[in-house]
Amino acid sequence: MRFKNHYGIEVAADLYVPKNARGELPALVVSGPFGAVKEQSSGLYANEFACRGYVALAFDPSFSGESGGTVRDVASPDIYTEDYSAAVDFLGLQKIVDRERIGAQAVCGLSGMALTAAAADSRIKAVAAA
Repeated sequence: MRFKNHYGIEVAADLYVPKNARGELPALVVSGPFGAVKEQSSGLYANEFACRGYVALAFDPSFSGESGGTVRDVASPDIYTEDYSAAVDFLGLQKIVDRERIGAQAVCGLSGMALTAAAADSRIKAVAAA
């Protein structure tokens, strides 16, 4: 699936939903280490979260993987932070997601942007960095 951030960059993501999901569930926006793509660590984390009852969205940050943005493989903390908020926008539109229980999880290099997004976006109720 794809959605655009506020900079107009298309962000590619995979949505993981628990088997036999019913009602509105808590959700997590998940990113991997700097330079990684959603098929690597963030997808593994998202799959595990889905097995534990969360809707989880693993995304490729702007400028990497299947997401848009040029020049490729650039580091842009402001745009990466916006990617998190855009992912929350996307999750909030899913009928299966409890909009009052959305969190962010990040690994390594993108952890700082998850923390920045959580500080600026009150819709992110919890954040974890590894």
